[in-house]
Amino acid sequence: MQQHTQQQIKPNYPTIASLDVDTLSAGEHRFWFQVSTNAMGVGIQLPVIVIKGEKPGAKFMITAGVHGDELNGILTAHKLARKLEHNVDAGVVTIVPSVNIPGILSHSRDFSSSDPDASPANLNRFFPGKVDGDAANQYLYRLWNQLLKPNAEFAIDLHTQTRGATYPLYVFADFRLEPALEMARLIKPDVILNDPGDAGVLETVWNSSGVPSITIEVGMGKITQPELIERTVDGVKQILTHHGLMKGSVPEVLPCAVEGRALRPCEHAKVVLSSRKWNYCRKWTQTSLLQRNTMLLAKY
Repeated sequence: MQQHTQQQIKPNYPTIASLDVDTLSAGEHRFWFQVSTNAMGVGIQLPVIVIKGEKPGAKFMITAGVHGDELNGILTAHKLARKLEHNVDAGVVTIVPSVNIPGILSHSRDFSSSDPDASPANLNRFFPGKVDGDAANQYLYRLWNQLLKPNAEFAIDLHTQTRGATYPLYVFADFRLEPALEMARLIKPDVILNDPGDAGVLETVWNSSGVPSITIEVGMGKITQPELIERTVDGVKQILTHHGLMKGSVPEVLPCAVEGRALRPCEHAKVVLSSRKWNYCRKWTQTSLLQRNTMLLAKY
């Protein structure tokens, strides 16, 4: 008699090795993108959500979880997917909410491979990867070439600051690129930093590939901050409305309070302590760490 020792917890979506959103019908599609394998040859699969409108329009790529311990970005991506379902009228929105699966499962900012001689790697220093590189580079090479690059005309990368740093809603944008600065302002953050870019950073690689991109820092690492998540979701929806993917009145693009430079410590404290949206900082708890390993599948 056959006995089952555990139930299937992974949703039974198609597993893909590449994606071309132009071939998909209108509606919502969910996939597992096989980006690599572990030491036992078991596939490392990333959840992918595609929401396509009935009408032609721009292609947006939204990523999160490049750093495995940055919860707010991951939760923002999942909330966006829920909010956008049945609400994308034109174009395509592709959401990859958990880029660094090994890091997420090990509660780590960095990527760890099954190679015993490889050190943990900050994935956001090695984009777009190398086909003949180490495990981290090969991981990124497949991700970039088979999933990200072919399916984007605009890109948004969701992060938080590293653990231990208290931050307002903060956006990095290259001010030389008007579409990127426009997206940053539509988020309505507390700060926009002029970011000409650094080698290996996903935002920089997008911009140098002709795809306007911004990086959004959704508050603190390892802490769930619902108000900042909600503000970011609303901001991304404003961007999509501005570009005609969603119905609604076209939002006005206005500068935010602090633009172009990093905050000095005294200014940073004023933003954090005076903003009504940051009052809850005084009473946060670390309850967001509960059920961390199950978040990936439960939210998907």
